[in-house]
Amino acid sequence: MLTNVIIIIAAAILVGVYVSWRAGRLDRLHARVEAARAALDAALVRRSSVAMELAACGLLDPATSLLLAGAAHDARAAGEPNERAESDLSRAIRAALEQPGLRAALAERGQGEELLVELEAAAHQVFLARKFYNDAVSVTRAARRRWLVRIFRLAGGAPTPEFFEIDDFVVTVDGEARGTDMPHLTSGTPPSPAPG
Repeated sequence: MLTNVIIIIAAAILVGVYVSWRAGRLDRLHARVEAARAALDAALVRRSSVAMELAACGLLDPATSLLLAGAAHDARAAGEPNERAESDLSRAIRAALEQPGLRAALAERGQGEELLVELEAAAHQVFLARKFYNDAVSVTRAARRRWLVRIFRLAGGAPTPEFFEIDDFVVTVDGEARGTDMPHLTSGTPPSPAPG
């Protein structure tokens, strides 16, 4: 009888330790998602700031400058990052970098190249930050789907993190494709619209 009581108590302690460990892990995953989201938000702000600088520098034709400035303003004005506004900014950056004669104008005037390099770096940072964030979201969502987490409601009131999907394809001044994990974009074909 005493042996059965000891076994039951030991099993209860083991289950309690495991549930506690699982809850702690889930909490750490949520913290990781929040940190990754903060890094993504910072990268998006930096990209829109550099895009705004490029639009105002006088290297681009007026229509492209206006398009780029408008897209950068819309991306920042959204308050919280908005997938559509950020995708529009990616397309505006692409249009600016693909502007005919941009490389020749840069070589001729000997200025603005640093700004373009900074823009390319900022765009690539957005790609990396978004990828890291989406990976963190994927792991957290998988952990939240486990039966133990659902039964004991270990996620508490924390909202389920959502993926952040944007068109972050950028063509560099060298004409090289960077900053995308969407292979159809590197071929030059536009992305298909997101379902519903």
